[in-house]
Amino acid sequence: MKIRDWDMNLKIRLGGEAAFNVIFWTFFPFLSIYFTREFGKGWTGILLVISQLLSVFANLLGGYCADRFGRKRMMVFAAWGQAFGYGLFAVSASPWLQMPVAGFIGFTLASFFGALYWPASQAMVADVVEEKHQANVFAIFYTAANMAVVVGPLLGSLLYEDNPYNVLVIAAIVCMLLAIFMNIRLQETLPEQSAERKRSNAGEPWYRFVAAQLRDYRVIATDRVFLLFIIAGVLLSQTFMQLDLLFPVFLKETVAQATIFSFGDWTLKVTGQQLFGLIVSENGLFVAMFTVVVTKWITGFRDRYIFFGASLLYAAGIQMFGLMSGFWGFTLAIAIFTLAELMSAGPQQAFVARLAPEEIRGQYFAAASLRFTLGRTIAPLTIPLTSWIGFAWTFTLLAVLAVLSAFIYNSMFNRFERQSAYTEKEAQPA
Repeated sequence: MKIRDWDMNLKIRLGGEAAFNVIFWTFFPFLSIYFTREFGKGWTGILLVISQLLSVFANLLGGYCADRFGRKRMMVFAAWGQAFGYGLFAVSASPWLQMPVAGFIGFTLASFFGALYWPASQAMVADVVEEKHQANVFAIFYTAANMAVVVGPLLGSLLYEDNPYNVLVIAAIVCMLLAIFMNIRLQETLPEQSAERKRSNAGEPWYRFVAAQLRDYRVIATDRVFLLFIIAGVLLSQTFMQLDLLFPVFLKETVAQATIFSFGDWTLKVTGQQLFGLIVSENGLFVAMFTVVVTKWITGFRDRYIFFGASLLYAAGIQMFGLMSGFWGFTLAIAIFTLAELMSAGPQQAFVARLAPEEIRGQYFAAASLRFTLGRTIAPLTIPLTSWIGFAWTFTLLAVLAVLSAFIYNSMFNRFERQSAYTEKEAQPA
């Protein structure tokens, strides 16, 4: 399915979100360094956990609201909330004020509203794209986001350290413009069945809504295949979440200078922080260059082998990263890391769309996002963990978790295939 054949809603989102992602990745990878400098490793880990716990709640709430109030309304509301959060962060980092606590609050608010945005955004794709095209569409959105990762960290390594206020102000403005444009141009895609349920419950008190929400999520939790999918995803996320948590701290503390090229008396060297910007940009560049190639390659494999293989590649990539000390070694590690990322991104989203009933699709995508929100809640603990067991053992532990996720995915597909076979047998006429 080519982009020119897409629904207009998807084209608007692709352009607007790509613009924001460039700004976002200009400062986001360096936040763990910023908070570590301001609060220390221990408090940074605790504060980031608290921030992400709120995002877990927002993510679940966002899925319910996307099914109840509509995809467009929640996306516009969340974009305005992100603009406010980044605006507060910008004020705290201004040349006239130094308020790291207010900066953390602003970041937490932006993360909260970002978690509200995600389920509605993903559900909108599933609403307007046929199932056979969904993996490709999700892959294109993923590619666009990672093209921003190529440019953003490079700009951040040059600009954010000296001009955090300017970068954060631009992020707030871009969110505001995105909210205004989406409000004017997006069309609602909420399925009629969900909209009808909303109208029929309109006069009920608020606590009935909360009870209904909990019942819906309880139904999701009884889907054992989906539950295993989330558990494996949370474990696996402990590897790729470290790209903007543990990796920058590791490079800043262990790499004073790294040589990229050397020719005669001329040598190109970078600091640990600049090396981190290059590594993240390489990750984004690899994604932008090879997403289509890898997506076509893996279509010949069953989902079981794709999920299992990606987990093992993540384990190998993160273990290698902890063993390297030079630019080209880190480049090899991030290449393996990125291959795992490309193998899992589109197929996993398509797998969720295949499992989700239409009437609670938004909530399924919200629950599926627990892989990221709950994963990101736990992931910051690696920062203080390095003070207790060191970087080497921390990377080894993360690799073990990735291997464990591979075996959980295998068990998930065993159950899924038994369940599918039973459903087909029941559907056959007597």
